[in-house]
Amino acid sequence: MATLTVSAGSRTRVALRRLGRQRLLALLFVIPLAFLVLMPIYRLQTEALSNGAQAYSTEFGRERMPGTILATIGLAVGSLAIAMAAGTLLAWSATLLPARLRWMRVLPILPIVLPFVAGVLGWTFLLSPRPGYLNALLRRLPWWDHLVAGPIDVYTLPWIVIITGLTLTAFVYLFLSAGFQNINSELIEAAHVSGSGALGVFFRVILPMIRPSLLYGGAVALLIGLGQFTAPLLLGRQSDVNVLTTEIYYALYNRTPQDPAAAAAIASPLLIVGVAVVLGQKYLLGNTSRFVTHGGRGFRPIQRKSKFAVGLILTYLLLSTVLPLVALAVVSLSPFWSRRIAPGAFSLDNFRELFATPVLVDAVWTSIWISFLAVAICLPIGFIASSLLLRAKQLKVTRAVLDLIITLPLGVPAVVFGVGFLLTYTRDPFFLYGTKWVLLVAYVTIMLPFTTRMHMSGMTALGDAYVEASRVAGAGVVTTNLRIVLPLLRSSVGGAAALMFVLLTHEFTASLLIRSAQTQVMGTVLYDTYANGNYPLVAAVAMIMTAVTFAGVVVALSIGGSKVFEDL
Repeated sequence: MATLTVSAGSRTRVALRRLGRQRLLALLFVIPLAFLVLMPIYRLQTEALSNGAQAYSTEFGRERMPGTILATIGLAVGSLAIAMAAGTLLAWSATLLPARLRWMRVLPILPIVLPFVAGVLGWTFLLSPRPGYLNALLRRLPWWDHLVAGPIDVYTLPWIVIITGLTLTAFVYLFLSAGFQNINSELIEAAHVSGSGALGVFFRVILPMIRPSLLYGGAVALLIGLGQFTAPLLLGRQSDVNVLTTEIYYALYNRTPQDPAAAAAIASPLLIVGVAVVLGQKYLLGNTSRFVTHGGRGFRPIQRKSKFAVGLILTYLLLSTVLPLVALAVVSLSPFWSRRIAPGAFSLDNFRELFATPVLVDAVWTSIWISFLAVAICLPIGFIASSLLLRAKQLKVTRAVLDLIITLPLGVPAVVFGVGFLLTYTRDPFFLYGTKWVLLVAYVTIMLPFTTRMHMSGMTALGDAYVEASRVAGAGVVTTNLRIVLPLLRSSVGGAAALMFVLLTHEFTASLLIRSAQTQVMGTVLYDTYANGNYPLVAAVAMIMTAVTFAGVVVALSIGGSKVFEDL
């Protein structure tokens, strides 16, 4: 009996020591992440509350602030409605494609590859009231042949909402498509055998099963719409359409001297609403293990294949990607921008001029290597964080803190984080302003939710059976992850790398706020060129950005396999 008691005590002490080591290692992992995420938010609030919080009363007492707030809400809600409706329809249509056309499932994701700033400029060249190519074509129709401008004005709030919604549709589709593909077809067949029709199956079985994807995709779309900066900055300034994000930028760069306290105060509502949306989404999702659908067969609808699905996907691709890209190509090859297209005047002079400019060449390489380095840093962080969140059941407090830290960057718009980065890294002890390292720190921080959630999505669908079998067979944690988990998550990891590289190479918002004259990336060079009014050069820069991101996707596809985006 004494021997058994001693043996039990030894096992308890060993277990406690092991738990202590796990807690220490987890803390060493969480603390640096907490600094990256929380310090910019802390600096932001400190600045806003300085001088007795005078900036709040000054900025929100301005006469045009109510209109700005209404425009911000309209942009977020309107673009979300478009994205959710179109994204769900596209994801469902993708399941109805004939077998020989299933490669088309990747097409609705292409708008993510097209830099959003390039897409906005493409629609500017198409729908600008006077020289816009589509407007010039519409004025040839009998309904509008009496007009000298229009009939569409891209510089108005409704069109800013439409353009934003078209792009956000790709994000919603990305998450919903993954949810559809992970549903076991046996569940669908069982519902049909029980007498449910197509609509009944869709609303009673499919939608509940993809609730995590639906809520997560909707939350991402709402937050991006709420913090939308690019379209209002490039289009809204023409007709005095302002949202909170543009007011933040103007407080920093259109006032003399700069007013960081005003920028921080204006950013506070976006910060509060963003965090509330993220926490609300987490509450609604609850325990994601309820949605594990990894089974014998993947999703396979019973309905007959639909040709309408093919037409819908191609129509979305045309509106979201092809038309803006064609407009950019035409302007980039032209000596100047006018409503008439003259193929005989096409040349590569704009590209030659750009590549003869050292600032642009340096910006291209800076974008590429900083994005690549940020992805290389984010991937192991995301894997470790997702492993802790899903499997470290005994570290409840640490998991809760880590989950909050990882989630916060998703709820904070990039323009708000940009102000926080500016306030954090222009002061001691980490004075990084004017260096490329501030971009790297910003990129890693912004990508924390993406890398973690993408890894978690793959691990959740994978379930615990493989890990438990490996541990029962005697493999340790490191061996199990390297030899079992990572190979099974190859497509998810490759997809996460692809998405992050694409997002970072054309990152515009945070980069514009923290860049300096010596530190430029492609997006900031594009904006400077646009501000100077040289539209053919702007189009050429946008085409270069698009080419770089497409090249990054090709590399990711070669690493992650042909199904990388489907598994993502």
